[in-house]
Amino acid sequence: MAQILENVWKYLITNFSEFQLASAGTFIIHESVFFLSGLPYLLMEHWGMKKYKIQERMNTPAAQEKCIIKLIIYHLCVNLPLMVVSYPLFKYMGFTSALPLPSWKVVTIQICSYFILEDFIFYWGHRILHTKWLYKHIHSVHHEYATPFGLTSEYAHPAEILFLGFATVFGPAITGPHLFTLWLWVSVRVLETVEAHCGYDFPWSLSRFLPIYGGADFHDYHHRLLYTKSGNYSSTFTYMDWIFGTDKGYRKLKALKMAQEAHDKLSAPTEKVE
Repeated sequence: MAQILENVWKYLITNFSEFQLASAGTFIIHESVFFLSGLPYLLMEHWGMKKYKIQERMNTPAAQEKCIIKLIIYHLCVNLPLMVVSYPLFKYMGFTSALPLPSWKVVTIQICSYFILEDFIFYWGHRILHTKWLYKHIHSVHHEYATPFGLTSEYAHPAEILFLGFATVFGPAITGPHLFTLWLWVSVRVLETVEAHCGYDFPWSLSRFLPIYGGADFHDYHHRLLYTKSGNYSSTFTYMDWIFGTDKGYRKLKALKMAQEAHDKLSAPTEKVE
């Protein structure tokens, strides 16, 4: 497997320049992971699949179409140019695409550190966007979808894309990672944010096995409440909301829901055995 990966990488760096791979290549990786992971949730909504759906309401085809069209425009006009102009900074910080590929130990340490940095920066940036003026003029665009689906994760005002996008690129920008690490980071980060906005809480959702992970149920609560009362500002993990007490409403609602489910279970009639 390692040899196959190395051969593929050798082909890429032989036939394309590092600038092409870092800009256009990263854009292609991002778009591929984003749309391939987000479209299944879109189809679930389109087909009216309600099992495991957090909110009963479904988005209309017109609302879904609007989201996709604007996403394509924003990605081409904001994301792609940003990837192009950021290359010199990455290169200055030691960025490379050359062989050998980094060890999995290095990749794991770097990506874990990126998650920690991204969580901290995103939390405060997101919380600031929920102040009155910034919400009204910028962040309200993202909250047009009170019932989110996977692709709405990146539906936002261009200023917000730059503002919160800083949280995602900060870690790689200051460490100058290998291109392979950058592509892997972009992929897992996109998968995480799409899942958080998917609108479905499955039995196999990561949040059910890793309590510190936010996931769809945690972020869906944020979308369906008024901006002044929502809380749940965290990106991937929930510890920032827990530390600063911005998840109290969500925790209280979860506790009430669990208590009600327990009461209903105890109150359910049982079959009499003769």
